[in-house]
Amino acid sequence: MSIVEVKDAKKFYALGKTTVEAVKGVSFQIEQGDFISIAGPSGSGKSTILNMIGLIDTPTEGEVFIQGQSVRLLKDRELTRLRHDTIGFIFQSFNLIPVLTTRENIEFPLLLGKDNKLTKERRDYIDFLIEEVGLADRQKNRPNELSGGQRQRVAIARALVTKPVIVLADEPTANLDSATGDAILQLMKKVNRDLKTTFIFSTHDAKIVDLADHIIRLKDGLVTENYKPVGV
Repeated sequence: MSIVEVKDAKKFYALGKTTVEAVKGVSFQIEQGDFISIAGPSGSGKSTILNMIGLIDTPTEGEVFIQGQSVRLLKDRELTRLRHDTIGFIFQSFNLIPVLTTRENIEFPLLLGKDNKLTKERRDYIDFLIEEVGLADRQKNRPNELSGGQRQRVAIARALVTKPVIVLADEPTANLDSATGDAILQLMKKVNRDLKTTFIFSTHDAKIVDLADHIIRLKDGLVTENYKPVGV
């Protein structure tokens, strides 16, 4: 069973008296452990698709299934719970909380859940993530005391702290210099390999596409290519 299935999905927006067709009917499946690039130019629909998979937006027509469950049938509270328990988010703008330290930013998603106690097991896992992303010596620093690459590392650890099955990354290297972006991509690939976490990227970065083991290309709201590179 696919971990994600998008089936005949369309998304239309009203812009004044005009209807914008952001996604015009796309279908694809994503397997557990994929490192997948949803690639295309600006306006191709890739961020809209990422938002539908992330349960931030719903299709105007068609279906999105997460772990075999149609999200269309879920109530708002159920969507919130599924989003919190199943999906982690990494943003190009990092979206860290300025007044919190590195460790507190990473802990924060755990405090939002129904079971919001920081048990020894959870603290140990936070220690593991901080070590994994190379920030053991930056735990007490606030975001304004960190470089762009370090802030993105915090964002990666925060996305992983709830042990999500899926991590969605929207242009995660866009605000980073080339060398830092390369290091961040290698870190995410390592996490994908070590923890079997499924990564789904919305991107036009050729380096992310080159690293991907599943590539979906979009143009004008339609899938133009959907393939797994030979030898990956």
